[in-house]
Amino acid sequence: MDFAYSARTAELQTRLLRFMDEHIYPNEATWWAEIEANTKAGKRWTPIEMIEGLKPKAREQGLWNLFLPPTAGGAAAAAHDSEFAGIGLSNGDYAPLAEIMGRVPWSSEVFNCSAPDTGNMETIARYGNAEHKQRWLQPLLEGRMRSAFAMTEPAVASSDATNIEARIERDGDEYVINGRKWWTSGAGDPRCKIYIFMGKTDPTAPRHSQQSMILVPADTPGITIVRALHVMGYDDAPHGHMEVDFKNVRVPASNILLGEGRGFEIAQGRLGPGRIHHCMRLIGLAERSLELMCKRASARVAFGKPIAAQTVTQERIAEARCRIDMARLLTLKAAWIMDLAGNKAAKAEIAMIKVVAPTMACDVIDWAMQAFGGAGMCQDTPLAYYYAQARTLRFADGPDEVHRNAIAKIELGKHAPRV
Repeated sequence: MDFAYSARTAELQTRLLRFMDEHIYPNEATWWAEIEANTKAGKRWTPIEMIEGLKPKAREQGLWNLFLPPTAGGAAAAAHDSEFAGIGLSNGDYAPLAEIMGRVPWSSEVFNCSAPDTGNMETIARYGNAEHKQRWLQPLLEGRMRSAFAMTEPAVASSDATNIEARIERDGDEYVINGRKWWTSGAGDPRCKIYIFMGKTDPTAPRHSQQSMILVPADTPGITIVRALHVMGYDDAPHGHMEVDFKNVRVPASNILLGEGRGFEIAQGRLGPGRIHHCMRLIGLAERSLELMCKRASARVAFGKPIAAQTVTQERIAEARCRIDMARLLTLKAAWIMDLAGNKAAKAEIAMIKVVAPTMACDVIDWAMQAFGGAGMCQDTPLAYYYAQARTLRFADGPDEVHRNAIAKIELGKHAPRV
């Protein structure tokens, strides 16, 4: 078994690590300071100038749009436009790069590799028509706009997506959209220009053929951002996780993706790669937390000896190393199967990593917080923010319970009596 990364990935890792050392880590305090300054100036939902300043540097170094695999148009885009020659990586090639970017939660945006834009760009690349790609995909690839994904609803248990009540109804050459969505990440950003909206076009159709996805320009009349939702006290400005009301919103019928009743098909194509990206970023976050924990434990003295000499600390460090490496290997296996046989073939592995990685990250970050004591709970370290991010991902893209049920059904199916 060969666990080595490809030569292309190794070269990109080297460049990305250098960029992180030179531009990302030195600006972590700047990011917080700029958000605080914007808040005091009444501009909390203003894009971070520091990030905007780093984007041209990332682009110049070929560290741009690394996420888009050949199966989602990456190779084709690269062939037609040398400016995007850096894209076209497989899931296996991109996974270790996502881990590096994940060490600082905001850094993915610097490389135009942040959610939900990555998933939305893949969706438009895979399922959009030529007009959709020209109007929305190209500006997103260039970083000239941002996007949001409107699926989850406050009135129903959206972990079962068949519960979604929002309506997409045909009226001549238009669709009329009505529904209340929440956790619409990215909708708070003033650069957000397009929503991908999921709703029912035919409530009487078979269960998994009722839903459709449609492109909704953010400036369409009838869209109201109701409020920003806080994630364990953080509002994640200027990105945000918004509650959004769609009331008699009209868009051209040509904005439908693939056609009516194809929403679940699109969702499966979108969420598989997104889960890989989330999990690898979480592994990077866990690695960073373990580093902080080790440095703190070696430098801090309690009860007459360094914290690192305490057996309980050593056990946590050892357990963290084991579990991070196990999560990484399982995630890389999922990426390998996706590249080899497609998302559907990797459905068990994708479900497993979505359970394993967030749980692992929460535990490792929690142990790091414990090593820092009071400092781990406040803004003097990034650990509390890391924990909020990791804990959220036990819900996002499907809660633990849904993925565990899926894994169990697959496993039970292997041993079911043959008729």
